[in-house]
Amino acid sequence: MKQYTPMIQQYLQIKADYPDAFLFFRLGDFYEMFFDDAIKASRELEITLTSRDGGAEEKVPMCGVPYHSAQTYIERLIEKGYKVAICEQMEDPKQAKGVVKREVIQLITPGTMIEGKGIRDKENNFLATMTPFPDGTIGFAYADLSTGESKVTLFDSAEDCFNEISTIRAKEIVLSEDFPEDWEKRLKDFGVQTISREEDTSPSPSFEKILRPVSGEKLQRTLCRLLHYIFRTQKRNLEHLQPAEFYQIRQYMKIDHFSKRNLELTETVRTKDKKGSLLWFLDETMTAMGGRLLKQWIDRPLLSKKEIERRHQMVGALKDAYLEREELRESLKKVYDIERLSGKISFGNANARDLLQLKQTLREIPAIKEILLRIPDEAVHGLAETLDSCPEIAELIEKAIRDDPPLSVKEGNIIRDGYNETLDKYRSAMRDGKTWIARLEKEEREKTGIKSLKVGYNRVFGYYIEVTKANLHLIDDRYIRKQTLANAERFITPELKEMESLILEAEEKSVELEYELFIGIRDRVKKEIPRLQKLAKRISEIDCLQCFASVSDKNRFVRPIFSDDRRLEIKEGRHPVVEKVMERATYVPNDCYMDENREILLITGPNMSGKSTYMRQIALTAIMAQIGCFVPASRAVLPIFDQVFTRIGASDDLVHGQSTFMVEMLEAQYAIAHATKDSLILFDEIGRGTSTYDGMALAQAIIEYVHHKIGAKTLFSTHYHELTVLEERLPKLKNVHVAAVEQNGSVVFLHKIREGASDESYGIHVAKLAKLPDELIERAEEILRSLEGKEERTEGEETGAEKRKGGPASPAAAYAHDPGGPEDGEGADGFQLSFFGEEEMPKNSLTLKEKKVLQQLRSLNVLEMTPMDAMNALYELQKRLKK
Repeated sequence: MKQYTPMIQQYLQIKADYPDAFLFFRLGDFYEMFFDDAIKASRELEITLTSRDGGAEEKVPMCGVPYHSAQTYIERLIEKGYKVAICEQMEDPKQAKGVVKREVIQLITPGTMIEGKGIRDKENNFLATMTPFPDGTIGFAYADLSTGESKVTLFDSAEDCFNEISTIRAKEIVLSEDFPEDWEKRLKDFGVQTISREEDTSPSPSFEKILRPVSGEKLQRTLCRLLHYIFRTQKRNLEHLQPAEFYQIRQYMKIDHFSKRNLELTETVRTKDKKGSLLWFLDETMTAMGGRLLKQWIDRPLLSKKEIERRHQMVGALKDAYLEREELRESLKKVYDIERLSGKISFGNANARDLLQLKQTLREIPAIKEILLRIPDEAVHGLAETLDSCPEIAELIEKAIRDDPPLSVKEGNIIRDGYNETLDKYRSAMRDGKTWIARLEKEEREKTGIKSLKVGYNRVFGYYIEVTKANLHLIDDRYIRKQTLANAERFITPELKEMESLILEAEEKSVELEYELFIGIRDRVKKEIPRLQKLAKRISEIDCLQCFASVSDKNRFVRPIFSDDRRLEIKEGRHPVVEKVMERATYVPNDCYMDENREILLITGPNMSGKSTYMRQIALTAIMAQIGCFVPASRAVLPIFDQVFTRIGASDDLVHGQSTFMVEMLEAQYAIAHATKDSLILFDEIGRGTSTYDGMALAQAIIEYVHHKIGAKTLFSTHYHELTVLEERLPKLKNVHVAAVEQNGSVVFLHKIREGASDESYGIHVAKLAKLPDELIERAEEILRSLEGKEERTEGEETGAEKRKGGPASPAAAYAHDPGGPEDGEGADGFQLSFFGEEEMPKNSLTLKEKKVLQQLRSLNVLEMTPMDAMNALYELQKRLKK
């Protein structure tokens, strides 16, 4: 059997070090792939699969992409979660003896991309790592190579760690070989595309600056694992990596990934798009840096009242200063992404146009500072004073870089005249030489009498004199033949040959010198990266604050007040995203009041009436307040919530074999297990995924548990109207309902929250709105009347089953025994009620219809009604009783 050729052997040796990556192997003007890489890449990239003789009996599968367009193909592979190892020729093939020396110069992975279409301006690209320790704690660190930021923390549970991975949306995670297999499988559920390995967790001298703020062996080992992977794959000094920031998750409001999804904070549930989310609504930032910081603020609302009110103070000042704020927004439009420019400079990827963007940004900083100083607020002034415009960097770029440089840094025409004396001499020689050539063309035409004679240049043959074949008899023996064309001949003269050498030498040396000068300028800017990164942080904060001010001013938001007694009072609250999406339609605002005697609101009302929207808007109001924004209301008094939990919406998790009901129960369990009295809980239609009695029993048990054991502020919406009597035995629970009225057999939703319980679900009316067939609707109404008749008989008399079991047949008429409650064993009518049928219902109890009418009668505020309203209400109630 033949051996592989030396080149294929070299490929296989290098590939062995990168088994989990596509090896882009440089051959001339192409990156080639062989064997399995070629087969897989041809399929993923939709490029032609060929083969070549590799020395063995069978040909080697092969495919390739041009090196000048390789970036597009690399990005496509990275988007799919693959890695790409770039293997370059490390010597000139013309001078190489034997096989050209090649090395991998960089491993590009989903978590280490710093530019390209996959990197969005207003989103971070985080690479993360997890390190479990024997005591059960988990070290967690992450970094964004495009901006240089890195953070590290320690978690007590895997659940918290997974939740954080979901929050930062890490695309790639670095693990040890012995990482728990069951945890590794779960990572895919939280959006991780790629899993990589790194065993080394030891400190290195090159990590000193990054590790400096981090103390503790666990944190340092965790961060070192990440840094070893970064430096091993990128193979260069990463001077833009900032000192790592230690943070604690308890510094921020905790919002689990269920709740972030349900509340649509950064993306919508259905389309996974930014549009329609809270981030989409709030994002009026003018810079990419501000947009990224805004998302981080939304992901991590503050708990520190002092820091929240500091933000509110500056937002209020900017909101009141309309003219200055508009000037500020115009100035911020001219600010480029300093963080990512710093990253490109550090990586050695920045070109002359990038430096011009940096210069333009730095030139704008004094104007931004001046605008802020005109706003009468000490906190805003303090922020303005921290702005460093780095004038020497701007001056260097202004002095050195031309206004219209090319994209490439190796083609010349980058450096200004007057910056370097030697370069000026080369340029003078080129200009004088070209002037001489123009003069030569004129002189030769006069000497020969050939008016069509011309002096030209191309990269292959250099300078030449071109004469048409019809005029060849007019030239003299000074002309030396150089090239024959179809209709002309090209010549050179001794004088032209000498000048060509001078010009081309000057051009070649000029381009080389310009490249060297540019690298020197870029390296000088690189030394100032810490200053630039500090400036970027300040600009990002200013941008977010002006964004909050602009949104608050435009949408009539108010500054919230924080209560110390856990009181929540929202007047004319609105759901900001729904209101924006509605555009011209009028959004109906609603109030909400909760205090120490009103911890749970039990919300009833028809489908589509706005119960879920009402619940969400309360949560969004709390979150907006704690990120530092004003809120959509005419008045807002809020406690500072430590956590927000939601159980809203219905969805199967078919991949993991979980039904809608199981997902519902898991989300409810998570809230119940982690909530405190300072939390906010939203439960929407708990128990609807199972049978009526099961669902009702679970719903009531959950309400009672939250009421007695947790004490969190809770909004609980339900269609189980039977639960509304809990108000009489749970002192901190109050009924509210979404108002609706019946007109001509149709339901009209008022979208208004009112005190008391709703009397109907209007389910069949909603079916009418959905335009189900009339025949179907009529049949449903007939069945409903039949069921209600049976339920009335059950309410009014004992059945045989009740007599045999000693209690009511339906849990709709009974409530679970609560030995720990404040009204132990007593039902709504003063006798003990139980799901286990230990007591009988009294013979003279009201029918279900009569109870509903009675509840509605109790909810009427007669003193605020006009005589006509009172008569109409009385007529409606009487009509219901006669049906």
